[in-house]
Amino acid sequence: MYRYIFEDTRHVPPFNQPASMLTIGIRPLKLHHEDLFARYFRGDVSLGNTFDYHRRDQLRTVQGEAIVYSDNLWFDDEFFAYFMQRAKKSGHACRAAFPADDPAFRTYALPLATGYERSVDDAGRPIYLVDLWYFPAGYTQDIVPVIVPSDAEEMGFYSVPDFMSMEQGNLTHYGPLRAVVSIESWVHVYFAGIILSGFGRGSRFDRKAREHNFYSLKLLWKAILEQRQLLSSSEVVHIGRNTRIHPTATVTGPAYIGDNCVIGPGVLLDNCTIGDNVTIDDGCVLMMSTLGDGCFLPFRASLYLTAVMENSIIAQNTCLQMCVIGRNSFVGAGNTFTDFNLVEQKPIRAANMHGDLEDVGQVVLGSAIGHNCRIGSGMVMFPGRMIESDVVLFASPQRRVISRNITFEESDHHLVTAHHARHYPRIEEVAEAAPAWEQW
Repeated sequence: MYRYIFEDTRHVPPFNQPASMLTIGIRPLKLHHEDLFARYFRGDVSLGNTFDYHRRDQLRTVQGEAIVYSDNLWFDDEFFAYFMQRAKKSGHACRAAFPADDPAFRTYALPLATGYERSVDDAGRPIYLVDLWYFPAGYTQDIVPVIVPSDAEEMGFYSVPDFMSMEQGNLTHYGPLRAVVSIESWVHVYFAGIILSGFGRGSRFDRKAREHNFYSLKLLWKAILEQRQLLSSSEVVHIGRNTRIHPTATVTGPAYIGDNCVIGPGVLLDNCTIGDNVTIDDGCVLMMSTLGDGCFLPFRASLYLTAVMENSIIAQNTCLQMCVIGRNSFVGAGNTFTDFNLVEQKPIRAANMHGDLEDVGQVVLGSAIGHNCRIGSGMVMFPGRMIESDVVLFASPQRRVISRNITFEESDHHLVTAHHARHYPRIEEVAEAAPAWEQW
């Protein structure tokens, strides 16, 4: 089996990096693909070639039994397994697709995206083709779509006044069995890493517990043996090696905690994914959020439906709601990232890959901070805004409320003598040279 990759070098704002370099959950997308294929093929897959994302004619050079995909495409194990089983069974060259009327894909995959091709199935129903192909014996023009449904169930996770939910009085998301997203915006990073991964994991767990009585008995038996609540038992919560959890901390699953982590007194982790070497100090609250490797949260930081990439610090008393934070960034104490327009009861707009604002179909949505940012204390960020990579913001009377996107040119470090190196320039720019001791 060979693996061919369409490499998308376009930068995803505000990170100024290609999608393949961005962390989805706790793994960069590139490594996510490597791990997924290693699990499915058990190492029996070789790299065939890499293609230019904009040169689809290069598909004709595919030889032998092969998988072809774009490196900006995030998909989970369940989506890939469903596609491969039906593609191999068909005996034809196949391309993955999803129904246009699938509620989960319509809600999370289509907004802000251009990486899908509209088509119809044999019955004339509209579908969207995604950049994932299987060729049993080299390239051929006769490619048939394999339609992969999400089989999502609507999961209401809060009952709220209707001025926030707009319609039914509930905040809901879809928990899919299978998921795919073309990563072209920070919103897609949020959808893939938080909604489709977290709610998908929860949905699969709920269905398994409902449909398999022996599994339900196993859950109960483990909880009794460990003298824990059912959702805090080892069957539901994975705890890595050398991880220390204070007895007063509360961890409920499904959840994953990596190796060498420290969870302090009074911490609450609810349906979270935590990487390796993470420290979460006293009184922090994390709900349905992810933390990449090496992150540090001092006391009373609060994260709700938020994705934080590697080696970032979220300081005390900061509240992040439905946000994405890039790697190597610092968010100072007492910052509040809002997620709701107080007077406009309509979906929030966010920037696509080209910087144009589009409706994302979400009434509540936070903001995004790029890589290598330094955000001072006591700021308020409006919903749907972005702070570009390498930006420094000082708290000042002139700028405490962030009501629009902040670019690198507007960074406060330009106003002081202290140097702040730019490590994540835009695609047409060049990174600053690091001092010799940093290179060493």
